[in-house]
Amino acid sequence: MQIPETVDLHGYSYLDRQGLLPQLVTSFTNCGGWILERKTTSATKIEFRLEIQLRGIVDLYSSLVSSGVELTRNTHALLTDLCTCRHNLSRTVDPAAAARYPAGQVLTIRLEVNFLEDVTLHSLLMTGSSLA
Repeated sequence: MQIPETVDLHGYSYLDRQGLLPQLVTSFTNCGGWILERKTTSATKIEFRLEIQLRGIVDLYSSLVSSGVELTRNTHALLTDLCTCRHNLSRTVDPAAAARYPAGQVLTIRLEVNFLEDVTLHSLLMTGSSLA
């Protein structure tokens, strides 16, 4: 697997923004990541750019899920691939592969979280929105 320069992750949450954001920041820090940028892109969307070593990707994945962020199918697949890559690279017998993708490799991640707390099923059906 070729690891991209920036990994784009997408998720959504029905939780209150004020309760989830501090929990996310703590999760990023606890798994060894650091926040490069945090910006609100709309009334219902926030974006984080962070860096984390590849060896901390399993912790990041589990902390996102446990915090209440629902991840998209593509994001689950991408994180699963990164977790598998991290696991297999630590066991590789090919020194060239280990040199290209060391477990200490730093990944830049862009996480976009949509807050759906005010969105109801009825409003989604009436507007034809693709929020979910």
